[in-house]
This record gives sequence, structure tokens and C-alpha cells, in this order.
Amino acid sequence: MSSTNLVILLSLFCFLLSQASSSPVRSDEEVMGLYQKWQAHHGKAQNGLPGGQRFEIFKDNLKFIDEHNSVDRPYKVGLTKFADLTNEEYRSMFLGTRPNPDRMVLGNRKASLRYWPVPGDRLPKAVDWRTAGAVNHVKDQGQCGSCWAFATVATVEAINQIVTGNMTSLSEQELVDCDRAVDQGCNGGMMDDAFRFIIQNGGLDTEADYPYKGVDGTCDLSRKNNKVVTIDGYEDVIPYSERALRKAVAHQPVTVAIEAGGRALQHYQSGVFTGQCGTNVDHAVVVVGYGTENGVDYWTVRNSWGNKWGEEGYFRLKRNSHNFTGKCGIAMQPSYPVKKSANPIKPYWAYESEDGKVSSM
Repeated sequence: MSSTNLVILLSLFCFLLSQASSSPVRSDEEVMGLYQKWQAHHGKAQNGLPGGQRFEIFKDNLKFIDEHNSVDRPYKVGLTKFADLTNEEYRSMFLGTRPNPDRMVLGNRKASLRYWPVPGDRLPKAVDWRTAGAVNHVKDQGQCGSCWAFATVATVEAINQIVTGNMTSLSEQELVDCDRAVDQGCNGGMMDDAFRFIIQNGGLDTEADYPYKGVDGTCDLSRKNNKVVTIDGYEDVIPYSERALRKAVAHQPVTVAIEAGGRALQHYQSGVFTGQCGTNVDHAVVVVGYGTENGVDYWTVRNSWGNKWGEEGYFRLKRNSHNFTGKCGIAMQPSYPVKKSANPIKPYWAYESEDGKVSSM
């Protein structure tokens, strides 16, 4: 064997060795120490399985996390609040969108041309409705498949703030308890049906008056009749167009359904998520902005799993995926509430930043 070939083989061996050792090998004692710290941080001293089974699940998830982060990606995974759950448990307990396939294909959705992109559109390069005061604090749905209610309420809170200037925290529990014509409380629902309920009911009560319990309850009629914030309608963004979704988000936060059942998103910690996911949408979230980081375009998404998951309750999802469904199906079912006022809705670029400069176009 020539010296050149030997050098090549040694270099290849060193490369493979470095790749194999890039994922840390942890002792059971080290993993147990991490597990105990994680339990204390998330208040999960009692978590339901005997004989160390929950620890073994945690250990397997940690191995997945270490192996995943050993590869250079635009996002990281970590020990989230779901680190002691199997993927099957996570999907059954924390996802709750129940799409109707017939509705997705045949219509019965109120697709609008309001935000259809046209030549000459000038939109901001980046949008973040949090900085404009239109996004409430991140809430936690708990072990109830009520993500649809949280997504609905977040966009109603947002459009009410954009139109009136007032941020009023509204009741997800009212939707869980009272919106029962089609939606199914902790067993799932759809945002359009929830918008329809709010319109027919004449408004929605506050979170303070009708607080969230995280379980199916009996509709409190006295609180149901306390109609603090109203909307005039709802519309769907033309589906299968990230350009249309971008234009809509430049005007207001938008509800979307995504496929969130994958293991990587279960343990998402930070960065722009570019991992594997399909289009079997199973979770409702809210797009509150968009931007670009290190050449990767992304959507800024508000979740309903509390502020200890992801980037303080948010995650960023790859935008402009060159797939008509969008990443994880984000462009398939976007919708938003409509609230009329004497003045037109104030789009994002009409807000001034703290330094007094109008957002860049």
C-alpha cells in the first residue's frame, strides 16, 4: 500500500472515529443525576410508572437527544417537559387538532382573497407581533387536547388588540366546555368551528372570569353570557401558499394546523426546525411572525405548552420549504378572525419600533 493511500485511510478512520465519539457516552449514574434534576425542575417527582420504567424512557430520550445534537443542524433538541414520555404518550396527551378530511378537500372553508399575494406587494422582511403588543403570554393547555381552543383564543386576543389597542386575556375553558356542536373539548377540535361558536355566542368571556381547568367541564351559562370581546367573522387564508400566509401574518397573527407528532419536535429546544414531519396535521398553533436566520427563512410560532418548552414557549419552523403544503403542513389550513372597526386594521409595518423608525420593508 502506498504512503498516500495509507494517509487517506488513516484520515478516514480518524473522521469516522470522531463522528462515532461526537455523541457522549453517559453512565447510568450520570443519567440518573440528570433525571433527578429534570424531575425537580419540572415538578415531576411522581410520574406514574413503577419499577424504574419512567427512568428508562427518559434514558432512551436522552440517547436520542445526544445523537441528534451530535449532527450539525439549524436547531437543537433537549430535555423538554416531555422527556419522560414515549412518543406515543406525547401524541395522545398533548395534540388535539381533529381535521375533517372532507372539509379540507371539498371546501366548507371560507377561503378569502383578502391576503392573496399580488404583484407589487411590499411586505416587511421580518415580522414579530410580540413586539407590537398583540401576543398574550404563552399559556399551557396541560394534558388536554385543547390546542385548538388556545390557537383560536390567541388570534382573537390579537385582532382585538390590533383594532382596539387593548390586550384582554380570554377564556379557553369556555370553548372547551361550551363549544360542543362539533368540537370535542379535550378530545380535539378545529379553529374555524371555534370562531363560529364565538360569533354565534356574541363574544367570549375573560380568562380571569372563566379560568382554565384543563379538563372537560359543564358549560357555565352565566359566564358564557358574559361577552367581553367579540369578532365579526373569520376567514381562511387561501391554502397551499406560503406567500399568502406571509401576507396574512404581516397583518395579524394566524392560526394554523401542523403535524407535530414527530420525536424531534417533541424534544425541540431552540433554532429553526428543519426536521422530518409530514402533513397529517394533529396540532393547532399560531403564527405570530416570520424572519430569516443564517440564510434560513422561518415562521415564528406560538405554542400552548407553557414557557418551559422550546424558545420560552415558541418555536421557529422553516419557511419557504418549496413544498406547496409548507413545512409540517403549515400552509394547509390557515385561518384568522375578522374584527371590524371605524379604522382599518393596522398592519405590522404601520407600528413604530422603540427607536421611532418604521419597520423595514
